[in-house]
Amino acid sequence: MPGELVSREALERIIQRAAELQAAEHDIGEGLTKDELLALGQDVGIPERYLHQALLEEQTRAVVEQGRGALAWLAGPARLSAARVAPGERAAILKALGAWMEDEELLQVKRRHADRTSWEPKVGAFASIQRALGTKGKTYALARAAEVAGQVTQLEPGFCHVQLVANVANLRKVRLSGAGAHAALAAAAVALGATVPIALISPILFVTGAVLGSAGILVARRHRPQNERIQVALEQVLDRLERGEIRPEHALPGPRPSPLVRIAEELRKAFDTPRARPRG
Repeated sequence: MPGELVSREALERIIQRAAELQAAEHDIGEGLTKDELLALGQDVGIPERYLHQALLEEQTRAVVEQGRGALAWLAGPARLSAARVAPGERAAILKALGAWMEDEELLQVKRRHADRTSWEPKVGAFASIQRALGTKGKTYALARAAEVAGQVTQLEPGFCHVQLVANVANLRKVRLSGAGAHAALAAAAVALGATVPIALISPILFVTGAVLGSAGILVARRHRPQNERIQVALEQVLDRLERGEIRPEHALPGPRPSPLVRIAEELRKAFDTPRARPRG
């Protein structure tokens, strides 16, 4: 219908399909060279900078192997990662990324290596209050990881490959500990049910053991929602880098507000409600 909005998902499918149809009109044989690909992009109306960035992403794409086995299914991976090709120079991206992690994700530098930087959650009462307030729905998901590492590699002038890796072994350990406690109680209930001669109590103990065992599995399987939030947070940082929302200007030196001022600002945002307009 005229004027009807097309959803983002449908729009992406339509554009992708239209590009496929237009590209199909060209004889590409077994493949294309880089120059031929850029020329084809011009023919189908794709700006060269977007096509160039997509080409670099494909060249640096890494296949992430999923963990296999019962332990991987039960407790999930120990690390989560995300990577993207972002426009900009390495020094500027590193500077802006570091400032963003400290100011917006409540992380602090853990170690600086020649090729990467790692951050860990900020400690102290002020950081805890900020995370607890979570103004405007901000969850500070990256601060739940034990460590977040960032590596920026200059591919060519104007483009860098950025990889972020979150170490979630701490969350994994907590889940496995909880699951282990449930499993121990379940085993004790089953063992007691096998030894108690009273017919009425034994079935109850067996059922209790089964319930505790199932609860242990559910505790360990909580990795899916927890990891999804952290994975989305990694992708959101890369989205902002890609769109230029994280800029070196964020890291410019200068006076920084004290923790008390920042906490007061967080409280104001949390409790500030729109005032009613005065009636005229």
